[in-house]
Amino acid sequence: MQLVILAAGMGSRFGGLKQMEPMDEYHNFILDYSIYDAKRAGFTSVVFIIKKDFYEDFKNTIGKRVEKIIDVHYAFQDLNDLPEGFVCPKDREKPWGTAHAIYAARHLIKEDFIIINGDDFYGLNAYQVAFNYLKSLPKKSQGKYANVAFKIVNTMTENGSVKRGVTFEKDGFLTKLVESSVAKDDNGDIICQPLDGGSPFKVEPDQLVSMNLFAFNVELIDHLKEKFPRWLKTNLDDPKAEFLIPTVVDELVNEGRAQLRLLATSSVWFGVTYKEDKPNVVKSLKALVDQGLYKPGLY
Repeated sequence: MQLVILAAGMGSRFGGLKQMEPMDEYHNFILDYSIYDAKRAGFTSVVFIIKKDFYEDFKNTIGKRVEKIIDVHYAFQDLNDLPEGFVCPKDREKPWGTAHAIYAARHLIKEDFIIINGDDFYGLNAYQVAFNYLKSLPKKSQGKYANVAFKIVNTMTENGSVKRGVTFEKDGFLTKLVESSVAKDDNGDIICQPLDGGSPFKVEPDQLVSMNLFAFNVELIDHLKEKFPRWLKTNLDDPKAEFLIPTVVDELVNEGRAQLRLLATSSVWFGVTYKEDKPNVVKSLKALVDQGLYKPGLY
């Protein structure tokens, strides 16, 4: 099974990969820990989806380290990577979205796979849950997808609000995902403000939220090839429109061509949403190393 990492935006957010700040004394990034965990869970191959401009930086830092333990491939997300008959508008600057990122790796994804964000720490249990789910499926399964969800209290920062996909389910399957801005109020309650302008609502600490860790069967690639041209016909000239993986999955579920199981993980999320988050991430990772959960230096 393959690990697919959405990392095309990392260089932009961090001002270039050379400026990415290590999270331990061995100069490892969060991404190194993610790959280390995925390998331990059973994944045998990683596909980095990056901007071509950052290829040398990726290969000479993260790639050089992880190729010692796992099979490594690179795909490039490019605005001009469009189906035949479509041309990128000259004023388009924004990437085409997460579903397009996976589309960019269509020639490299050969097995069932999971996707993750390149700058989030998900924890070993999250990868184990995803791997065990895919492994439990009959061979050549289609439309048997899953989202590995975290307790909301395990995904928050004390330094400000965060964006999370608040999940709703029935019989273990996801029925609704409400993208929200999440923060604690003065009473310590967790309040979610839907990004679509809906009314804010309170949730309990164990409310499950999506952190963009999805498990897919390989046939998702065929669906992307089918749906991307249709999406472009409607959205090509909108400079802010994005072809997003949650939207694609939602369409497939509504069409009866897929199910999305909701899988809970006990892992605690780490990430540097704000620059003030870094000391806590460094401290948390060091604690995990000190507990023996990670080898010093990883590789």
